[in-house]
Amino acid sequence: MKKYLPLLFISFLFSKNMLAQQNIVSIIPEPSNIQLKKGTFKLTTNTPIIVTDDGDLNTAHFFNDYLLKYYHFKLPIQKNRKSEGIIFQTKKFIQVPNNPEYYSFQSSPHNIIISGNSYAGTFYGMQTLIQLLPVKTNKPLTIPAVVIEDEPRFAYRGMHLDVGRHFFSVDFIKQYIDLIALHKMNTFHWHLTEDQGWRIEIKQYPKLTTVGAYRNGTIIGHAPGTGNDCIRYGGYYTQQEIKDIVQYAANRFITVIPEIEMPGHASAAIAAYPELSCFPDKNTPTPANKNLWCGDTTGKQVQQGWGVFDDVFCPSEYTFQFLQNVLNEVMDLFPSKYIHIGGDECPKTYWKASPFCQQLMKEQGLKDEHELQSYFIHRIEKYLNSKGRQIIGWDEILEGGLAPNATVMSWRGEKGGIEAAQMHHNVIMTPGAWCYFDHSQNKPEDSLTIGGYTPVQKVYSYNPIPNNLSVDEAKYILGAQGNVWTEYMKYNTKVEYMILPRMSALSEVLWTKPDKKNWKNFATKLQLATNRYQLWNVHYNEKWQQNAN
Repeated sequence: MKKYLPLLFISFLFSKNMLAQQNIVSIIPEPSNIQLKKGTFKLTTNTPIIVTDDGDLNTAHFFNDYLLKYYHFKLPIQKNRKSEGIIFQTKKFIQVPNNPEYYSFQSSPHNIIISGNSYAGTFYGMQTLIQLLPVKTNKPLTIPAVVIEDEPRFAYRGMHLDVGRHFFSVDFIKQYIDLIALHKMNTFHWHLTEDQGWRIEIKQYPKLTTVGAYRNGTIIGHAPGTGNDCIRYGGYYTQQEIKDIVQYAANRFITVIPEIEMPGHASAAIAAYPELSCFPDKNTPTPANKNLWCGDTTGKQVQQGWGVFDDVFCPSEYTFQFLQNVLNEVMDLFPSKYIHIGGDECPKTYWKASPFCQQLMKEQGLKDEHELQSYFIHRIEKYLNSKGRQIIGWDEILEGGLAPNATVMSWRGEKGGIEAAQMHHNVIMTPGAWCYFDHSQNKPEDSLTIGGYTPVQKVYSYNPIPNNLSVDEAKYILGAQGNVWTEYMKYNTKVEYMILPRMSALSEVLWTKPDKKNWKNFATKLQLATNRYQLWNVHYNEKWQQNAN
């Protein structure tokens, strides 16, 4: 046995050395091109940040705030000074470049030069600089000399968060946005309304928050539940808080897309304003098992359990006027091109039983309730289009006829996305099997989840462009996002645990060209990235390697 020890020892040293080399240029998502050069740049407390114009100040401030939070010092910021340091310089173009999020990164013993095709591109170059910082906070901070050319594969790179089932503080929303930024993602899909809570202040309709933002209890255990905690639960974001969050995201080149669910998942709104229901005088059905419900059982109630509920928005003129008024206030708060209007999981039970709906279908020449939903979505889209906005809807909006300018978010597999792309509609892929981060990531899981099994390697294997799309049709795939539904995520720490490291895997799926993706290389980088998670003091799935091949 002794004669093999030298060989094993040499192999160990080689592996350790390779890991050290990879640590030097371990970047997630993997850049388009990296060249390692000789030497290092030493970042000290005296190193200046040099910006070429005010547009790069957001990037400089983000980097300085990061240094202060994790390394306990800040750097002086200078403008247009010719000196050695960290230089952020965004290019100026007469015409918009082909990929405005492109950046180049050059580090040498003398300086670091980050140059983007846009301010966002320069910001992403700064995120690469963050990943080249050593995790250990000893000073000076040594950064390897490298040349990087980099740009994203997809224009839409998103993360979603449901705050309807469980509510999260403004501070946590900002932390979530920072995680999006640190992964070179650019979209935050904010799911603001649900059966279990309405989370956005609408000044014209105050009962949406005084009534709709709170439920009298929450089921215990996996749906349908084993009991109810009977604790009044809820919360909402004021319009001022939302403005603050939207600006916070914009400073990180992240677009916030609000989601106002319709016509289904409307129980909280209907509890506040029963006239929105086809049957305003009908009590909200409560579970047969009385242990699953707390408080009043008469009138319209905010739901206390998880699932899909029959009481949905009635397609009446009152409802459309209500939704237009709500959307007017939403549009004043969110400058995004897109407004997400839901469109998923809308039962037709009440519509089928409603004399009003059946008469409306006859008047409009609609053959079934699916076409009635299409009529509903068409009207909302027409209104939002008149205001210069476009809608995104879950793939159910295909049923009964797709609205003319709608973007489809494909969640029930890829079928809806494929169909929409073939119709030349824009698509955002978010199929449950790869992109639902409420699914379990371990076997067995450490805590209660909705079910399913989506380990990090499965996420990494995803290709948002289905093989059966033509080259022309593939152009309609804007990108993808990870979805975080929070039925079983009450605490910030659980959200962190459920998204990391799967969010890191998705970031490489969306940024990196397929020929640059390699699971083994990514797994090695991820071992090092978890050290950075620890620096950030965020929770993550420490067992991810046990589920990887």
